[in-house]
Amino acid sequence: MSFMFKPLAYDDLSAINKPLLSSFVRSAIVVGNENVAEKIIGSLGQFQKPVVLVDGYVGSNFVNFVEQLQKQISGKSSKGFDMKDVYLSEEKINELTKSNLPLNYDDDPVLLFGSLFDGKLEDFIDYEKLKTMVRAIMDFDGVSIVYGHGATLEPLLEIAAKVVYIDISPKSSAIRAREGKFKNIGDNETRPFNALMRRNYFVDFEIVIHQRKKLIDKNFIDFYIDGNWDDEYKLLPFGALKELLGTLVKYPFRSKPVYLEGIWGGEYIRKVRNIPMDISKNIAWIFEFIPMETSIVVDVNSYKFELPFATFMTFEGKSILGEKAYESFGGYFPIRFNYDDTYHSDGNMSIQVHPKGEFTRKHYNEKGSQDEAYYVIATGHNAKTYVGFRNDANVDEFIELAEKSQSDGSDVNYKKYINGEASIPGKQFMLPAGTIHASGQNQFILELGSLTIGSYTYKIYDYNRKDKDGKPRPIHMKNAKKVLEYNRNADWVRKNIMIEPILTKECEDFKEYIVGDTNLMYYQTSRVELNTRGIYSSNNNDQFTVITLVDGEEIEVYSKSNPDFKFTQKYLEIVVIPANITDYVIVNKGYQPAVVHKTYLKPNFENYIL
Repeated sequence: MSFMFKPLAYDDLSAINKPLLSSFVRSAIVVGNENVAEKIIGSLGQFQKPVVLVDGYVGSNFVNFVEQLQKQISGKSSKGFDMKDVYLSEEKINELTKSNLPLNYDDDPVLLFGSLFDGKLEDFIDYEKLKTMVRAIMDFDGVSIVYGHGATLEPLLEIAAKVVYIDISPKSSAIRAREGKFKNIGDNETRPFNALMRRNYFVDFEIVIHQRKKLIDKNFIDFYIDGNWDDEYKLLPFGALKELLGTLVKYPFRSKPVYLEGIWGGEYIRKVRNIPMDISKNIAWIFEFIPMETSIVVDVNSYKFELPFATFMTFEGKSILGEKAYESFGGYFPIRFNYDDTYHSDGNMSIQVHPKGEFTRKHYNEKGSQDEAYYVIATGHNAKTYVGFRNDANVDEFIELAEKSQSDGSDVNYKKYINGEASIPGKQFMLPAGTIHASGQNQFILELGSLTIGSYTYKIYDYNRKDKDGKPRPIHMKNAKKVLEYNRNADWVRKNIMIEPILTKECEDFKEYIVGDTNLMYYQTSRVELNTRGIYSSNNNDQFTVITLVDGEEIEVYSKSNPDFKFTQKYLEIVVIPANITDYVIVNKGYQPAVVHKTYLKPNFENYIL
């Protein structure tokens, strides 16, 4: 997924994790700009000429933070050293990243795609300038504060008294980008939003995340800052943060959702969660748990401490995924979860296709295939899911008509060519890469996806719609034709990716069915139908499970071995049961039956990684 689609500035405060924390962690949090700055500066007492390094995630407000620190310095002079002064020139960095951001308007009309940069922050540094900066720091008789991306590179770490890391959520970063509050690394001017975010996705985020992981793995950070709100910083010493996350990973947990508008957006989630109309009238996507895009909020002494989920993964990835999955997926959470809302909307999602692993690795330097899955949660009248071609379809004719539509705006009778399946709550469609598909109007879908850092959706036909600026929405026919599986028709769909539920367990309290399984994807799904007050138990088998309450009111999920490690889950909330919870229990706490959707890796998942 991609924040190229611009997240709504709506803060959903329902997703708060409340693990039982030690008094050490609870007493360690420092809140408020003055208090945070005082804590950091107060730790420098024994140093004659202290050097403070302030690094952080893309979009962090370094200047504001340094100003807060300098206000707390007394009895000594202070000086700020900006990492911008030691970067290579903008021209050299652009040349270095040129192949990652190709200007290929044929394949990519509005320049959404790119190739992941596989270098490091060090590649952006002029080391002669850095040596000059280090000499100036050593010569300065006072408190030196080095700030910006790369402030924690090796020559600076060697002279540091304290290291501070400012982390913000991907959502905060995207909103600040939209507001023009920061530049890409090494740039002299702020790029337009789409260009800035494209560079972020394929370059800046990659190198900054790599540096953050290095600092965490080597315990180089002294003070970790929740910098999501410039007027209220929150601080945890590194040891307290480490203990907090080591405690949280013993519990089922939930990430904080992000909401996005879209031309086909619907009404379902807005009504369920009482989102005000002035926030948006057409919420299309809900990033309920997109691992690289969402954050984790933890109650620490009644304060909401927020950090990117990716940071949590850096600390506790093996405990979350299980060692086998952690190694196989390179430390990334391998499945993403979002909702697609077309309920009471005016149209379908675009007819589209996604690329396979061989294609994404070659063209985008990605991890694997972009497979997806749709699980139908709620529908209105005449709802359909479009998947595969009709058995009688002339596929070449459809492609020709779609190409003609792209050039002259003519309408295509897509229903003559695309297989439409009646959408019924509880139906699961597995959508391996190469399969043509679209979620039809008037339904609310749980969408699953495989591991790709970016989003690669090739639109084939979009009903000649225009975006909110009145411009035609982009079509990606050239790439679509390269990855589209022409032979996946209705018969193939019903045989391979739309199975009838398979009953696997049944007792007085529940029934469990496998609802999604195909040999073309590395995860599968089940549905647990709980009777009123029903109890269900299962084993994680040294992996993780993700559960979604898709019908009903409230459930409680907890570790069978440690019942105090629990989470109370409401309708449509998505909860991760980490691998280190060996066995877990789900209890229906509502006054009516409940249905839980389960997603998990196949036992031999490594054989399916594409």
